[in-house]
Amino acid sequence: MRAVRCIEVGSIGDLVLEEVPPPEIRPGSVRVTVEAAGLNYVDALFVQGRYQIKPTPPFVPGSELAGTVTEIADDVGGIAPGDRIVASVGLGAFAEQVVLPASAVTLIPTSLSSPAAATLTQSFCTALYALEQRARLRTGETVLVLGGGGGVGHAAIQVATSLGADVLATASTPEKASHARAAGASVVLDPEPSSLRKRLREAAPAGIDVVVDPVGDAATEPALRSLREGGRLLVIGFAGGEIPSIPTNLILLRNRSVVGVDWGAWGMGHPAEQAALLRTVLAMVTEGRLHPPEPTAYPIEQAAMALEDLLNRRVTGKAALVMEG
Repeated sequence: MRAVRCIEVGSIGDLVLEEVPPPEIRPGSVRVTVEAAGLNYVDALFVQGRYQIKPTPPFVPGSELAGTVTEIADDVGGIAPGDRIVASVGLGAFAEQVVLPASAVTLIPTSLSSPAAATLTQSFCTALYALEQRARLRTGETVLVLGGGGGVGHAAIQVATSLGADVLATASTPEKASHARAAGASVVLDPEPSSLRKRLREAAPAGIDVVVDPVGDAATEPALRSLREGGRLLVIGFAGGEIPSIPTNLILLRNRSVVGVDWGAWGMGHPAEQAALLRTVLAMVTEGRLHPPEPTAYPIEQAAMALEDLLNRRVTGKAALVMEG
């Protein structure tokens, strides 16, 4: 089988696609033929050695996948060859086969394509965890999503809308703005920091209740200044490239809150709760409340290009590696 391997941490361009032995089935596990693997910002950070967790090379990147079960261990029940599944793996998804604990796979609706399923878990679980559990979003509140054309941003717009919020978003290109509107944003603004506060005041005169911020950089402070009394800023990531420094008096004023959202660490530390969260997301998909979009698809041979495009914000929405030869 083929797998994308990071032989030496540093440059994304040094990733190699190699033939490797298929993994052996183990007690309590299932073999999955991977059909698509989600591409995420964190995957690039692993390869560059910029993430707080630093795996020892060589390793196979990739944190989420979708595929078909092709073999089960003798002691596994409740799942069978031919079942379509989704799984989060931390590392190892950029390969044509994986062996996973049976408890780590979740059946997916027939309506979901493999690329859409492979890019669903991180974005939609992050969004639902952030808005429901961290922000305690209430029906009728106003939400601003920074980076509404990105994967987490698009998911946050959909989730916030499904929870009864009015959603504004920022987007840096016409294509990304269209993507944000398709997700349900009622207003989409240019993220130019110098004038963002003024445009937000015009678009939401009463202020913003919740800011979803997976971008960081210079847009964070004007978004924070736009929060009304009791408003919450959700810090999710720094896709803009810089971790912002904000004056803490802006938090004190109007009793605002800055709330950290580390869904990945929470999910690893609370596997039962994460499994329930994913089931909720998939139920919302089945009910038609959420609509995971089809991602930009790259063949497995273009893994390095795909991660470079993601890092340089050339991707609208999500991106996935597809494993077809």
